Amino acid sequence: MQTGLVLLAAVLAVVSVCDAVKFGQLCSSNPTNDRRTSDRWGQGQYGASRGNRLHKGLDIKCSDGATVLAPFDVTLNGKVIVYNDPKKAAINHGINLRGEGLCFKLFYVKPDQTSGVVRKGQRIGTMLPMQSVYPGITSHVHVQMCDKSDPTGYF
Repeated sequence: MQTGLVLLAAVLAVVSVCDAVKFGQLCSSNPTNDRRTSDRWGQGQYGASRGNRLHKGLDIKCSDGATVLAPFDVTLNGKVIVYNDPKKAAINHGINLRGEGLCFKLFYVKPDQTSGVVRKGQRIGTMLPMQSVYPGITSHVHVQMCDKSDPTGYF
């Protein structure tokens, strides 16, 4: 019986720590991590329709050219290629990151570096020019968990 209670307490402690993880400011132009809602190109919430597929991330507003910041202490784990379409080359960059027990990707970011450690609030890179590819869209950083689960609870 005691072993069962200890195990239950350990599981609850892990769940509580995971639930407490929240992203800090991600973009210099958006101190409160406001989300992209609806515009002529669609919606930015996880699960939004993208024609014949679903949106597997969460879009956080970020002005073109703004500084993208580490939301907590992170380890950079290489670049991300977002598209295979040469017409979207202007925004075809991103970065893989790990921190606070999470694995996630940021799309539409030109990273300053692709390896190493970046502390919370320090610069990761620059928001790419979304307006040049999607005129009228709400410019944003796309946050996608490595396992494609819903990141909304972390904001």
